[in-house]
Amino acid sequence: MSASLPIAVAGLGTVGAGLLRLLREQADVLSRRSGRRIELVAVSARNRHVDRGVDLSGVAWFDDPVAMARTATAEVVVELIGGADGPARAVVEAAIDARRHVVTANKAMLAVHGTALARAAEAAGTALHFEAAVAGGIPIVKALREGLAGNRISRLYGILNGTCNYILTTMRESGRPFSDILAEAQKMGYAEADPRMDIDGIDTAQKLALLASLAFGAEVDAGGVHTEGIRAITPLDIAYADELGYRIKLLGSVRQTERGLEQRVHPCMIAADAAIAHVDGVFNAVVASGDFVDDTMYEGRGAGAGPTASAVIADIIDIARGRRTPTFGIPSDQLVRLPRAPMEHHIGACYVRLMVRDRPGVLADVAAAFRDEAVSIEALLQRARSPHEAVPVVLTTHECEEGAMQRALARIGALGTVVEPPMMIRIEPL
Repeated sequence: MSASLPIAVAGLGTVGAGLLRLLREQADVLSRRSGRRIELVAVSARNRHVDRGVDLSGVAWFDDPVAMARTATAEVVVELIGGADGPARAVVEAAIDARRHVVTANKAMLAVHGTALARAAEAAGTALHFEAAVAGGIPIVKALREGLAGNRISRLYGILNGTCNYILTTMRESGRPFSDILAEAQKMGYAEADPRMDIDGIDTAQKLALLASLAFGAEVDAGGVHTEGIRAITPLDIAYADELGYRIKLLGSVRQTERGLEQRVHPCMIAADAAIAHVDGVFNAVVASGDFVDDTMYEGRGAGAGPTASAVIADIIDIARGRRTPTFGIPSDQLVRLPRAPMEHHIGACYVRLMVRDRPGVLADVAAAFRDEAVSIEALLQRARSPHEAVPVVLTTHECEEGAMQRALARIGALGTVVEPPMMIRIEPL
């Protein structure tokens, strides 16, 4: 067996502690599979007195993670601090400057600085790996970078946030409202005290931007991701989706179009018999379409100490074996800056729910707004009748241009008979 591989870990939160346990419990397996004994030589965290269930005697402790990245006797620095900037970015930059390999689970940092950091790592002759940054224990980065390297990817989509998937699944199964399920998810540890990153789609958008770079050889462009969350989804929409043969999922989707790269994150109605429609709870799934493999689907736990630590170890083992794959699959100077496909030109069918006062002429006014924007109605549901209360009107459209749909909805929302903003969910053909 070759000499040991000394590593340093910055950040000992949930994932960091999980990594230490994995290193201890799987030491023999890791040595056999990597050809080197993986040796933890240094750690850094905010509080050295927390019991993390792992003996750290003999391991160098650094209060300053940047100093650790610069001076620890480590070949690999693992960054598990989090955040787009601040200490996390400083640790990675310091490690690269010191010509140490870097493994990170930090999708926020890579979504903003990924292209620049990849270029710096290449210039320094070091690896920068991030399997743990996207979809937890699912090896989707390796699949795109290596397993599907012989394919041109035409489309990629997936469920990339377990918190949102848990909320939507539980709403469907229980009929309870979004706010109740979110509070429950926070108590169970599935959602953060401040859940905006998850429920507003930002976490999914960051992950999608990284997958788009891998799949299409593009510079990372998180700012080009059209992003919507799930706050507005109601049990009524989920019930209508079920009646119409759909399930609602928060999807991230990317594809190359004639106008540029289309990156979208928003709730979708997908056919109930689609494979990804049955990915429930905290699980993630990614589907990649290649010209020689057709559709390939990857499913598993998208977060948590164990799955994320497993992904970190996979990158460390690659480094131990001497594998030097470019961060985004191709040399950074070959990454292209693809134009953004404007969302207003997206073409697709839609589900629309209106809450209206039950008066004569309402449907005629709604139909006129759609007619004037060349939006064709496919089906319409209105069963409840009450002249004194708002009632739901649900319709689905044929494929139409996003801009036209938004103009029609703005006009409909201004009608005096429409008592709350129209709800629109795109119907995604998979």
